[in-house]
Order: sequence, then structure tokens, then C-alpha cells
Amino acid sequence: MPPRLHLLAICAVLALLTTAAPAVAADYVPGEVVVKYEDSPRAKVHQIRDGDSVRETIAELRDNPRVKYAVPNHIARAAQFFPDDPGFRRQWNLHEPWGIGMPEAWSLAELAGAPGGSGAVVAVLDSGVAFERYKKFRRAPDLRKKTFVRGYDFIDRDRHPNDVFGHGTHVAGTIAQATNNGEGAAGIAYGARIMPLRVLDSAGSGDSVAIAKAIRYASRRGADVINLSLEFELDVVASEIPEILAAIRFAHRRGVLIVAAAGNGFGRRVAYPARADRVIAVGATTRNGCQSDYSNRGSDLDIVAPGGGVDAEPRSAQELELCDPDSSTDWIFQETFRGNSVRRFGLPGGYEGTSMAAPHVSAIAALVIATGKLGPEPGPEAMQNHIQATARDLGAPGFDHRYGHGLVDAARALRCPAFTPC
Repeated sequence: MPPRLHLLAICAVLALLTTAAPAVAADYVPGEVVVKYEDSPRAKVHQIRDGDSVRETIAELRDNPRVKYAVPNHIARAAQFFPDDPGFRRQWNLHEPWGIGMPEAWSLAELAGAPGGSGAVVAVLDSGVAFERYKKFRRAPDLRKKTFVRGYDFIDRDRHPNDVFGHGTHVAGTIAQATNNGEGAAGIAYGARIMPLRVLDSAGSGDSVAIAKAIRYASRRGADVINLSLEFELDVVASEIPEILAAIRFAHRRGVLIVAAAGNGFGRRVAYPARADRVIAVGATTRNGCQSDYSNRGSDLDIVAPGGGVDAEPRSAQELELCDPDSSTDWIFQETFRGNSVRRFGLPGGYEGTSMAAPHVSAIAALVIATGKLGPEPGPEAMQNHIQATARDLGAPGFDHRYGHGLVDAARALRCPAFTPC
């Protein structure tokens, strides 16, 4: 019998946060006009002293044949987009200091002509997704029908990979939940498409054969990114899951980026499939910017992302300043089942883990792909190198076993030159 995978759930105390609304800004400096005269080497700021408006003064100056141009002294501000989703105030992972910089990233993606990662496809191999109205199932209210491409249920072997566990819906929400629609919470790549592939049953377990088949399915049917928020036990070794490793190699040859959870085993090594070559292994961090105590670590860890939970014991100088293992837990909030019903939805607490961290990276990859940041068809190596290069260094300087290459940063991934920190 092939190895079965198990999910680790950790529950703790909820802490809420509030976010101030962005200020409404003036378009230009009142009482000033930027003027360039034909015989002058550079423009000058003209101070308006006669009570005229900026627009009136510009009109007068432009009537002067000696004036090459006259324009308002426009004000630029940091590009920030704050959605009106009521749950966004709880999403410290998206906008707080140790989040992933989404307000700026959303604006950068829109300026690049790919709002919310429009055009990218992310396959979510999980417990299914609440993506359709079918029999007893309902689509999650904050997931749009047009978000989904055809998927498959590798547990029941049909075309209806509906979630009965809640985990996959939460993961899909982090990636592509509807955003700025006054409902639920926000999604990182809200314009991306989700391919729901059910490989975990109602208890959150699934076997290696089903997972391998789903990886190949996604690779053949146009997925740009595959998200694996799942883990095998730490004692499972490569020789025991050959079909998964072969499927990963197949996906890599087809140019698909694979992102996987490093595992929640409090271990000194990363769990498979994240530990495999050609997979981005994602650990978890807390609201304080520290390693989550449950998050697996080791030389195979590539990067970290918000997963919530309690701070691990500090070791580096940075951690001694930031981390408090006695602090309360902060969860990752997305819309999923409320209680045991597949018909009732909300923003429940209790979701934390490297399963929650991995979709942050998958969604950022979708944004990078859709915006053409690395060209029209970036390969998985280029994607991984860029995401790692633009991460924020945490813990000991440089690569380390607790944080890998650092905390993934969506704004830097869209703002910085290719493969270059900024």
C-alpha cells in the first residue's frame, strides 16, 4: 500500500488587528506650477501669489510663446491598494510589517496590466475546493465561478472535486479569493484561475499514487503552478515515493513550478514532497516575523511565508529582539467551512501551518507569471531564483536552516529587477 499523507492541525488564541483607511490625496501641490521656458536649461517651480488657481495659472502661462511647458507639480505616493473586504483587517499576513507586502503588490500588478495575476493558472492538490453548486455542495460565496478551470476528484474519481474537509477551500482562498468586493477576505492572486484537484479525503489524508496522478494531470492541462499543501511523515524517504518524484520531474520538464509545504512536524528536516528536488519547500512564520514553532527546518528549506502560530525559541540576534515563544497564536484567515457543514461559510480560526504558508508563494508566483516580470514563459528555475532573491532575509544573515532564503515578499517580487534584491 502506498504511503499515506497526514495534515497536522494546531489551534491557539485569536488576536485581531485593525487597519487605518488610506488617506485621500490631492493630485498636485496647491499654489505651485512647474514651468520650463524655451531659453532655460531646466524647469522651475512657479509660486502662485495672485489668488489664481493652478489650472488658471497654467492656462495663462501656456499663452506665453516663451513657455515650453507648464504643468501641475504632481504628487506621487507609494502605490498602495487597500481592499474593502471586511476580513482584510484580520489578514496580518498580507499587509502588516511581517506580511508579504500585498497593498503595493496589487497596485504593481494592475500597472503591469495583470490585475490580481489575471491569466495564470494554479492547480490546488488538496481536499478539494468549494467551487460549485452540486448536490449537497455549494460554492464558497467569496470564490467566483469564473475563477475555476476544470479539475478532477482523484478520491471519488469523478469531475466534482468538492471539498468536504475545508482545508482545500482555505488554501484556494489564500491564492485567489475575490478581492475588493465587500465580502469575506482578500486573495493574493485574485485574478488567477484555480484548477481544483482532490487528492485528500474527508479526514485530510491521501495516498502517493493519487497525488502523483494529480501532478501529471495538472501538468498536462495548462497549470503554471502546482500547490501541495500536504506532507508525508518525516520517516518517509525518497525511495518509498518513486511515483511522486517521477511526476515532479515530469511537471518540471513541462515548465510547471511546484510549491509545497515543508511540514508541521517540529522537525530538523523538511518532509516530502517539499524535500524533493525541483520543488520550492516553504516553511512558516508568525505575525512577529519569527519561525513558527511547528515548522520543519533544515538544509532543504527554500523559503518561508506567513503560516501563523507561536514563535519558535529565538536563536539569532534578530530573533532575540523579535520573537516571544510565550506570545499568543495568530491564525491565517480565509473563507472556508464554518463548522462541519459544507453549506455554511465564514472566516474560522484554527488555521495555521506550512499548509497555509505554501499558497502565499504559489500566489506570488502567479503574479510574477501574469505580469511578465521574467518574460513571457519563465521556467521553474527562473521563478524560484527570483522569488528567493527578492525575499526578506530573516534570522542569521544569508541562507539558514530556519528561514531558507527568507520571507517571501510579493511587492519586491514585482518591483525588483529580475533575480535582484532591492
